[in-house]
Parts: sequence; C-alpha cells; structure tokens
Amino acid sequence: MIKNILPALLLGLTAIASTALPAAPVHAEDQKAEQVHIRGSIVNYSGSALKVKTREGETVDVTLADGWKLASVANAAVTDIKPGDFVGIASLPSAGGGDGALEVLIFPPAMKGAGEGSYGWDLKPNSSMTNATVADAVKGVDGRTVTVSYHGKEKKIAIPDGTPVVTIAPATNDDLIPGAVVFIPAEKAASGPLAHQVLVGKNGVVPPM
Repeated sequence: MIKNILPALLLGLTAIASTALPAAPVHAEDQKAEQVHIRGSIVNYSGSALKVKTREGETVDVTLADGWKLASVANAAVTDIKPGDFVGIASLPSAGGGDGALEVLIFPPAMKGAGEGSYGWDLKPNSSMTNATVADAVKGVDGRTVTVSYHGKEKKIAIPDGTPVVTIAPATNDDLIPGAVVFIPAEKAASGPLAHQVLVGKNGVVPPM
C-alpha cells in the first residue's frame, strides 16, 4: 500500500435485500491490524477454515472470524454506469496520459460514499483503486471514458474493451466449492490470515479486483 493507506475494498458491512454485503476501503489509521489481500481459488472449505491456493501459487489457510460475511459478484456492463453511480475502479496509468481501467465495480446505492477516495492498490504493480461518484456518463471519441469525482477532485479513466464490469450479488456457503475464485481482504495474524469478509465467484463470474 502507499503512503500509509491500506484500502480493503470489501472491508465493512452493508445489508441490502437481506444480503450482508462488503463495503469499501478504509484508511490505515482506522485499522488495528495490517491488511493483506488474498486472491486465488478455493482448495477446501470447512467450518471456520478456508484453504486457498493464491495466484502466486502459495497455499494459504484462512481463518474465518466469528460473524464473517460472504458475497459474490455478477456481470454488469459499461452501459450500466450512469451519472451519480458510486463505483470502484482499479486502474493503471496509461502511456498516453490518464488512467486505464483494470476492472470496474458498480456499488449498490446503499453503499454510495463508502471509502471514497483514490488509493494505491495491489491488483497489479503501480495500480490504484478509486472509489468515487460518476460525474458524467461513459463516453469518448477515442474509446470509452468515465469522469469520477471524490473529495472535490475529478479523475478521468478510460475503460478499454474487455474490462471486467461487475456489481455485488448474494452468495451462500454452498458457493465455497473447490476451484471457486475468491478475493479476501484479511488481517495479518500470528496464526495466519483472519478474514471477516469473503467475495466468491459464481456462475462463471469471478471477483476481478
């Protein structure tokens, strides 16, 4: 993370349609434990333990905290992004200037404003995560772009063809099957990663963040 900011896209909880949903990044000063993002596929799930093979090839045993919450993602489209929507966009600086999106998460309305800001992110080297309100609809002559605003600032991000666009969806423990792709914002603990939230892929859609 960069400059003492440790965003965790899914940290915090919001209940929508009877589904407990993860919220958004928080500042490091609000955190008592160091955060780690676990991206990989499930090897095994049992009770309060989740074994994950990470994208780096390491197998990690994740302890699920009491009251942990689960959600999934569902496909959305660039055309679903409307002015006033609150989005989380992971992006990389573009060679020609500006940023290019790596993925877009359209937050449900009840989560608008959660974790607002732009932070360093670890999806790829030099990537950032921007949680912000859409200022204009997706448009662009030289490709699709969206302008977002946060804390009085604006940022223009291009959304290349093929960029994953998703929104939050319900999930159950039955979705925690071997091979399912997960994104887990966890706390570093002496006994290994401790997770309060898990985002799991289902129906062919995987968490892209």
